[in-house]
Amino acid sequence: MRFSVIISFLLVASFENTSAQNSYVKLGQQALMEGDFKAAVTQLERACLVDSTNANALWMLGYSYYHSENYHKSIVAYTKELQINPIDASAYYYRARAKSYLGKDVQLSAAEKEQYLLGAIFDLTKAIAVDPNDANNKFFQTRGIAYREYGVFKLTAPGHYYDKIRGVNSLKASVADLEKVLAENPGRTDIAALIDLSKQKLGEALAARK
Repeated sequence: MRFSVIISFLLVASFENTSAQNSYVKLGQQALMEGDFKAAVTQLERACLVDSTNANALWMLGYSYYHSENYHKSIVAYTKELQINPIDASAYYYRARAKSYLGKDVQLSAAEKEQYLLGAIFDLTKAIAVDPNDANNKFFQTRGIAYREYGVFKLTAPGHYYDKIRGVNSLKASVADLEKVLAENPGRTDIAALIDLSKQKLGEALAARK
């Protein structure tokens, strides 16, 4: 008798938890769709407290953090989501975007900047491996920009973080990624402008004596 009562209690508690989480997820999704990312964060945080293994809730939480400019928490949420679903190209993409923003934070140390900038390139490479077709080539485009940002960092970084060879190679990789995008989308003048910028940085680096 006592055992059956315990089982009944656990079943009811599980149902209540699932119901509560579903409610939070729905409210979070609605807020996200309306562009109210702070409200979405509030509801999705509650959903993830109820069940930290809900990949959908974690993805939306990471997205809401990202659009709230809370890049640290966005990275944490997407990292948790990727532990559950390691073949989610979109999660790698947005985690990379968050890392790119942090990599440009002037208040960070050179070591922290390098960690985030390299992390962005790594995540975008993972996204391309998961989804090589890459609709609209946004992964290649974003990685091309990330390569340029890392290249410029290595060419201007202080002390032992300066590395001309790695900087030049990163700028060449930037040009290659962006040229791939332009080859498949010849009319995109924005990509042509990005290529010109990367080539300009590359030319300056090759001409420099240091």
